[in-house]
Amino acid sequence: MVYVWTETYDEATIGFMVVAAALVFFMVPGLGFLYSGLARRKSALSLIWVVLMATLVAMLQWYFWGYSLAFSKTAPNNKFIGDLTSFGFRNVYGKVSEDDKYPEVAFAGFQMMFMCVTMSIVSGATAERGKLLPHMIFIFIFATIVYCPICYWIWSSGGWCNQWGVLDWAGGFLEIVSAVGGFVYSYFLGRRRENLLINFRPHNVSMVTLGTGILWFGWLLFNAGSSLSPNLRSAYAFFNTNISAVTGGMTWCILDFRSERKWSTVGLCSGIICGLVAATPSSGCITLYGSLIQGIVAGVVCNFATKIKYYLKVDDSMDLLAEHGIAGIVGLLFNAMFAADWVIGMDGSTEHDGGWVTKNWKQMYKQIAYIAVVTAYTAVVTSIICIVLERLPYMQLRVDEEAEARGLDEDQIGEFAYDYVEVRRDYYEWGVDTDNRHSGETHSHGDEDRESTTTGSTNSAANNIHDVLEKNGTFSNPNKAQA
Repeated sequence: MVYVWTETYDEATIGFMVVAAALVFFMVPGLGFLYSGLARRKSALSLIWVVLMATLVAMLQWYFWGYSLAFSKTAPNNKFIGDLTSFGFRNVYGKVSEDDKYPEVAFAGFQMMFMCVTMSIVSGATAERGKLLPHMIFIFIFATIVYCPICYWIWSSGGWCNQWGVLDWAGGFLEIVSAVGGFVYSYFLGRRRENLLINFRPHNVSMVTLGTGILWFGWLLFNAGSSLSPNLRSAYAFFNTNISAVTGGMTWCILDFRSERKWSTVGLCSGIICGLVAATPSSGCITLYGSLIQGIVAGVVCNFATKIKYYLKVDDSMDLLAEHGIAGIVGLLFNAMFAADWVIGMDGSTEHDGGWVTKNWKQMYKQIAYIAVVTAYTAVVTSIICIVLERLPYMQLRVDEEAEARGLDEDQIGEFAYDYVEVRRDYYEWGVDTDNRHSGETHSHGDEDRESTTTGSTNSAANNIHDVLEKNGTFSNPNKAQA
């Protein structure tokens, strides 16, 4: 007998969820471009690789047992973590209840993308000094014993935060988890060597801007899609997300201009991301004017929060703590102040007293307790994972000094984002006389980042390389041949 499914679903809802999942996944390469642009040329490709591979590991973990641990259907009495009933997506097919408008597999796929983005954010901590294989092992364990339990607390019907009435729309917890997890991982990696950070600056701001644009694009349905239905609340979350991003970007850019007298593109992108992060837990809960204020507050607070890493002496190279952790906390606190019962009820099914706007004064202590528990749990468990991995054979988290000087692209990947990085490295190993080079260029073996940023110096170096390669017969100059 051939089995035929007879369940009926709302086709618009399924289409909405599938498209939303695809756009959330699109944020992953956006993160890769953002991180790559913020790094140096010699490690640019490794950051794209680590973000993509972290996503693959997260997807495998989610299929293997992650979904079952985070959204168990048969462990309502366990308020900490789910069971393994849905191990390997066992029986994850159609409706969980008769009232559902979508199949469970569509929901599981949408939620999988959320964890992928979280693990990709964490991977930025490896920037320019972290080994890739140990980090992938870390990602699998981190997803299992950090992300899945916290996800169960807030988004599963059996979780204690859900039952307690905490407001977290699209995952403020995942911003805190990724930021605190990445910050702790950076602490265990240690600081990049100071002599390799001379005149450090992002190597490709255009790529940073491209990555930010892709993230913004995907974030719109990251937040709007959390309604799991194309309804009024999803549209409201869409506009809340935009407003927060707009005021966040403007605020950060103005603050940077105040100190530098320059309109920083990196600062603009940082502010936009802070606004988007703050909107993640709040966009489906707070009023539109609340989002406008939220973006401004996030821009100011997160801008100054970038100093925390210096006080704690942690090389948080991608500012994960400031731009994700602190911004996520801002959004969760704004839920306590600006969440309204009529906004939360826009989906036609959710009932909640909201926050201070609707005179629910006790919501603040719930949000603060939630933030504290998620932060503490993530920090402690991440530390334990790192300590254990460091003591296992071949699981040391950091590359050696020589590998760091050469760059992770050469040491860990064997490929380069830019072919001239390899050509330039070989050029200086040939022992070419450097007396005639511009005084602004101070290259040394293995440290191509001590380079002049002027066009004249770059062109001069390129011409010298070209001449040497031509003399060695590597290629001929067509212009000279014509002459």
